[in-house]
Amino acid sequence: LTGNEPLTILPLTSEMEEAAVKAHYKVCDRLKLEKKQRRMCRRDPGVAETLMEAISMSALECQYQFRFERWNCTLEGRYRASLLKRGFKETAFLYAISSAGLTHAMAKACSAGRMERCTCDEAPDLENREAWQWGGCGDNLKYSNKFVKEFLGRKPNKDLRARVDFHNNLVGMKVIKAGVETTCKCHGVSGSCTVRTCWRQLTPFHEIGKQLKQKYETSLKVGSTTNEATGEGDISPPKKSTPGHSDQIPRTTDLVYIDDSPSFCLMSRYSPGTSGRKCYKDKNCDSICCGRGHNTQSRVVTRPCQCQVRWCCYVECKQCTQREEVYTCKD
Repeated sequence: LTGNEPLTILPLTSEMEEAAVKAHYKVCDRLKLEKKQRRMCRRDPGVAETLMEAISMSALECQYQFRFERWNCTLEGRYRASLLKRGFKETAFLYAISSAGLTHAMAKACSAGRMERCTCDEAPDLENREAWQWGGCGDNLKYSNKFVKEFLGRKPNKDLRARVDFHNNLVGMKVIKAGVETTCKCHGVSGSCTVRTCWRQLTPFHEIGKQLKQKYETSLKVGSTTNEATGEGDISPPKKSTPGHSDQIPRTTDLVYIDDSPSFCLMSRYSPGTSGRKCYKDKNCDSICCGRGHNTQSRVVTRPCQCQVRWCCYVECKQCTQREEVYTCKD
């Protein structure tokens, strides 16, 4: 910069604005949303970007949490579509991690200034409010919750599968809400804390994924009953108890499912199976390989080692060669 540039920012031309709108609409259309969802996507340019971010973030977190399992969250092609048609516990996790991802991404997008319809969280409800000075830019969970609930739709009355999906969506949103933390910075003479600036931040999404994985491990199989007072369907324990399944009434924070999962050992419409999958001896080979055994391959690898920080400012490493064994499931 020369220092002679005007300080005003030239407005976008009508052609540039029109091109930006078309690009935004194109992303919304490519996501294959329902009519109402497409309308919500189109009304704010930041929504399409946030939806794409939420999808990617949720898928990556799912794959991370299930990296040592038989089902390792394979979502390519037909596998995802087939899973979503059934009410497995894996499907329950997918609905919960997806709604959590969208809630998290939307709240962050608001505080980052990427949305036209929302900004920072400006409505603190902290104890001893007079002791806090509100500042910073909090993640806007209030707007995010409202948007996601509207985006995902209202609670269905009769269809059990739809009610289970709705329930699991809410579980994802509740985990986000429970993880809100208050962050503060002190201001004052010589670092004293005479004035504190505080704002709310969401828990890192890795922690959300970890909590939802724990809920997946304790998920409950459910059936359907009819509420005699209202005539609406309720989620309840299955009528015929089966070994290994609890009669416990599900709480609003429990993940629930209606169909028993396949083994995921062999290729099917739900997963590519575990043939050729890398496993870790004495940790998960027996489980992942489904009793078929595993192959052992020895290989030589070279990695940086004995690294030291040199003044200033680079890292110096040696190259170490070692032999390691790789284990893969037999066909």
